[in-house]
Amino acid sequence: MNADERTTLESWLDFYRATLALKCEGLDDQQLRTAAVPPSTMTLLGLVQHVAEVERNWFRRVLAGESAPPIYGPGNHAEGHDGGFELSQHGSYRAAADVWREEIRCARANCAARELEDTSPFMDGVVSLRWIYTHMIAEYARHCGHADLIRERIDGTTGV
Repeated sequence: MNADERTTLESWLDFYRATLALKCEGLDDQQLRTAAVPPSTMTLLGLVQHVAEVERNWFRRVLAGESAPPIYGPGNHAEGHDGGFELSQHGSYRAAADVWREEIRCARANCAARELEDTSPFMDGVVSLRWIYTHMIAEYARHCGHADLIRERIDGTTGV
């Protein structure tokens, strides 16, 4: 709780990654596919797929300049793709979690050789690694809140 800035940012991001994984722990695929807060169609499985897409976008496409196609669909968010929220009939949590862990591994590798001040082209300007970390912390925190509500509606579990 008294670390340097980079360690603090990385630790908060890892905390929220772990929190989302805990929200999914102990549920079967049917429960993970349950949209438990009508009228929303958001599911825990969809959240895991979405954060894998978000990790890929910010840490691979933007930060590292990689040409990494979307994981869960042919389009992208700007073209109407939902960024992983939509579930296929054949997708499983195990497969989605494996993809998510791989995207996290790639993210860590892409960040390791960069300083917080390092920038990458983005839209009409540049974005720093510091900004990306901060954005990702906010993204995960928001979705962990969604996951709290979904999990509580599925089986009453709170505080995970």
